[in-house]
Amino acid sequence: MAKTVFKTTAHLQDGVQVKVKSRNFEITVDEPKNLGGTDTGMNPVELVLGALGACQAIVARIYAKKFQIEFSDFWIELEGDLDPDGFLLKADVRKGYTDIRYNIHIKTDAPKEKVEEFVAFIEQTCPVGDTLAQPVQLKVNQIVIEN
Repeated sequence: MAKTVFKTTAHLQDGVQVKVKSRNFEITVDEPKNLGGTDTGMNPVELVLGALGACQAIVARIYAKKFQIEFSDFWIELEGDLDPDGFLLKADVRKGYTDIRYNIHIKTDAPKEKVEEFVAFIEQTCPVGDTLAQPVQLKVNQIVIEN
């Protein structure tokens, strides 16, 4: 399969609320009240954790048969360490996550060794995990000034 371009728009609303759209889907992103928002949706860094967990779960579903693993339930708990003082310019610390940890829960009769091999594959194959773990080039493509 050739390289695929995924597209999303993020449109600022009132306050710090943002409507994020991709294809025919829309989500509301906001900050909690203690960070200046109205708490109407996940904030961007929570969304990053959710994207990682969702990606790992999708990889698990797609590749379970290849590993001959059947499961009746699969979920991931994620948490990350982030100092908001970096974003708020109150301290000279990294603005993003310094660490992300997760617990993978799988309801299966498969042996532990097979599950561990499967989880290692999930970690190696998840595109969001790869995006977070490897440097990605971020660049402004164009600045469009509208009147």
